[in-house]
Order: sequence, then C-alpha cells, then structure tokens
Amino acid sequence: MLTYFFNYYDQWVDRYIFFDNDSTDQTLAMLEKHPQVEIRPFAKLLDTDSYVLAAQQIHDNCWKESRGLADWVIITAVDEFLYVPNLKAYLAECVKKGVTAIPALGFQMISPTLPVSDQNLPKQITRGCPWIKMNKLSLFNPNKIIETNYSLGRHSANPVGQVIYPTQDRLLLLHYKYLSFEHTFNRHAQLQQKLGAIDKENGWGHRYGWTKEKFKSDWDHFQQNSIENIFSRHYNPHLVHSPLAERWWRNHV
Repeated sequence: MLTYFFNYYDQWVDRYIFFDNDSTDQTLAMLEKHPQVEIRPFAKLLDTDSYVLAAQQIHDNCWKESRGLADWVIITAVDEFLYVPNLKAYLAECVKKGVTAIPALGFQMISPTLPVSDQNLPKQITRGCPWIKMNKLSLFNPNKIIETNYSLGRHSANPVGQVIYPTQDRLLLLHYKYLSFEHTFNRHAQLQQKLGAIDKENGWGHRYGWTKEKFKSDWDHFQQNSIENIFSRHYNPHLVHSPLAERWWRNHV
C-alpha cells in the first residue's frame, strides 16, 4: 500500500512523519528510501496497555509542531486517501473563503482483488460504499486550530480555535482496506496482535477479531450498498452520501 500512498500524496505533500509501530515487513526499508520521510517510533503510553489510546494521543498532538511551518496538515493512515478533483486548487479556494478545517465524507472502498499496477489507486478502484464512521477531520490549518479533540480512531473530532468548515462537503476519504477478501481477513488478524489488553476489554478494534463468517457478512454489506463509480459526474456525495444531521461537524456549526 505504501507505493500507492506515495504515488498519490507526493503531488501535494512536502513532508511526511511516520509513527512506526514495530513493523516487521519491508515498511521501514521503503520509508527510509523516501527523501521527504521522517520516521519516529510509535510512542506507547507508559501506564496504559492500549494501542488505541496511544494513537489518539499522537493524533491530537503530532501536528502542533507544524504551526508556523505548514499551511495545511494531514492526519491519516496509509490506507486513507483524501480525494477531491485538483486538491491544490481546492485548498487555494478554501484559503480565499477562510476555511480552516475540512472534514471528509468517508467511503469504504471495496474490490475482490488487489490492485494490479502502480497506477493511481483511485483510477483503479472506483467502487465504494458511503460510511459515516470514516467521516474524519484529516485535513486542517494548524495555524488556526488549537486542539483537535479526536474521538477514538479519529471517527469524529471537536476542534477548538478558529474553526471554519466549508459550506459544501466535497472532500472524500477513500478507505482502501477492503481489497481482496482473503488478504483483508489475514491483515485484520495481524492488526489484532497490535491491540493491548485495554483495547480488547473495551471492544476497540473488535473488527480485527471477527470470525471469517462475521467478516464475510460485513464485506457483503459494503458490497451490496456500494456505488460502482463514486467519481462519476452523476454522483454528488455532498447531496446523497448521508443526511447533513448525521455529519458530526454540521452539529458544531
């Protein structure tokens, strides 16, 4: 996934900071080859056995060092792709309008097979299912936001500061995780090993421990409710993705 991640984000991003959680595959080698990447250890909480709580602390604080240095920051995972046609032009438009925080409409992207080429991933896999849980604040101006106050998993936020949202929701978050049923199921089993005792006690990351039958039911749900091409000019996510009242940021206005 890193190859697709960099192919996609390199056109906009000047600097990356990766928090590595004891990778044992080729991840570190790939990161070390990228000239704009800085690698940091995933800082676990000293008194709490929880991957999820440790991640929340990183999400809420890692971006603050970008104040005065960056116009925008992105808080994301490698399988999350922020999409809008011509992102640079869109951000310039947001600056003119005074927008400082841009929540994205979430989609669970789904494909029976893994991508087969190095082509831009959104051009290869266009089928996605609207998913409110992936409506995240991943992109914002660090010079205008004081605190993000993310919920667990960044599934919502309660930002503090000069918070101005766009009037229309055009930015999409494409969650490229459900790519090949078997591959995804095996990946979930690996991720479950990263969870701490507190995560398991609270059911955080519970999807990673599903049986194959339970996972198949979830996969089928997304498949059956998906749109073949979410990038079609005939599909307007702002209007049909979800009711405005169900978008957490619309309740903060």
